[in-house]
Amino acid sequence: MIYENIRWAYFLDRPNRFIANIEIDGKSELCHVKNTGRCKELLTKGARIFVQEKDIPTRKTKYDLISVYKGERLVNIDSQAPNRVFEQWVAYSGLFMNIERIQPEYRIGGSRFDFYIEADGRRSVIEVKGVTLERDGIALFPDAPTQRGVRHLRELIELVKVGYEAYFMFIVQMKGVLCVVPNMETHAEFGHALQEASENGVRLLAIDCHVTRNSITPADEVRVVVAGK
Repeated sequence: MIYENIRWAYFLDRPNRFIANIEIDGKSELCHVKNTGRCKELLTKGARIFVQEKDIPTRKTKYDLISVYKGERLVNIDSQAPNRVFEQWVAYSGLFMNIERIQPEYRIGGSRFDFYIEADGRRSVIEVKGVTLERDGIALFPDAPTQRGVRHLRELIELVKVGYEAYFMFIVQMKGVLCVVPNMETHAEFGHALQEASENGVRLLAIDCHVTRNSITPADEVRVVVAGK
């Protein structure tokens, strides 16, 4: 995934989930935050960031916040990136050899999942989650409580029971983490649901990403660690 019109800037503060104040070219500007998660450990005053300039007259802001440095590690926080990274990765990953159909935003039952894939005589439903929280080399999800994530895990269990293959896929939007673990401190219910899903046939997968000032691309598989695994 390539971004155009990328600019250096500095993060100042975040009045709400959708807007940040940034410093660019020595001036304060409003910037759209493309991630409604907390990102508190990333979006600290003075943090070095990359923004995408969007000079569209109808927009309220001229910039989108794309990535931020945490120390020397560049972390992409664009919540639209994980699905695009997954589509790029799945084409060569070997997870599916002969893809006949890939449908984003797939509705089944009462929910919408990120992808439905028909390949190799298998019907698969995939839910994709972006991961931006890292502590001591460990990637954690979620960074805020996610009842939607819990619901999706339980629904994936039910889909396995009626013959689908089900996958819960973490896209770690940075490089160099050791593994992905559920963030029990933030949302223990999600962690328990993740373990239950793993025990009932839902496959847990994760990859990290190469992140540059103007790109994010799939990199290497990463272990997902749940209790007892």
